[in-house]
Parts: sequence; C-alpha cells; structure tokens
Amino acid sequence: MTALSELNVPGPTIIPLTEPLWTAAAKGRLSVQRCGSCDAHVFYPRGRCPYCWADALAWVEISGRGSLKSFSEVWKPGHSGWLPAVPYVVGLVALAEGPTMLSHILIDKNPVRVGDPLLLVPTNIGGRVLPCFAIDRN
Repeated sequence: MTALSELNVPGPTIIPLTEPLWTAAAKGRLSVQRCGSCDAHVFYPRGRCPYCWADALAWVEISGRGSLKSFSEVWKPGHSGWLPAVPYVVGLVALAEGPTMLSHILIDKNPVRVGDPLLLVPTNIGGRVLPCFAIDRN
C-alpha cells in the first residue's frame, strides 16, 4: 500500500470562507466556527449561523475528539489518485462540540464500528496536512 503522503490526489478548494479551516489543519489543529449569538459550533464553514441566522461566526480551535456516526469502506474511489490506498475508510464524525464532519478514518487491524470514539490525527495526504481521525483505543 502506498503511503498517504505519496498519493497524487486533488486537495481542498480553498476560498476566503474556508481558509481558516485549512490553515489550522496545516498546523495540525482542527478549527470550526462558533456563533457569538447562540454559542453553537458550526461546520461546514458558512457566512451565517444555521441555528439563529446571526452573522456572528468566529473561528475557534476544538478538541479533535468525536465518535463515528457512520462509515464506508472504499474499494472503488471517485478519483484514480486514491487507487493505491484502497481499501480506505471515510466516515461521518460527530465532533464532541456538536457538528458532524466527513473525514478519512485511519484504520488499524481492528474493525471500526459505529460509536467508536475518535481522535484527530493530522495526516499528510498528497502533500497537504488534512484533519483525519483514528479510533481512540485508550
């Protein structure tokens, strides 16, 4: 299996709205938006809070902890650059702070299960550090 850092895959599309997310990821941290009006954590990045419609969103660093809501083992990727990495797992991560995000789940020999506790593992994929998760076995 090819190392994830050696994959030739497209990276994220970085626009001004999402730049703080990718800047934090490059430094090995996970940041999401938090509403200054209703205090909700928000992911994916947007211009207004989806809960109270305030335009009071600011970027905050979060714990990087969560749990696995759902997952899929990918054997036939949508981009040919991922072929050397199959099979790999992508999953919905319920972040401890509330939002859900889709992420690459780093797997070991043990099977993953819905409900497994997850921990952020910043990972070099194709030359970019991205927020991936692994099962927290501690």
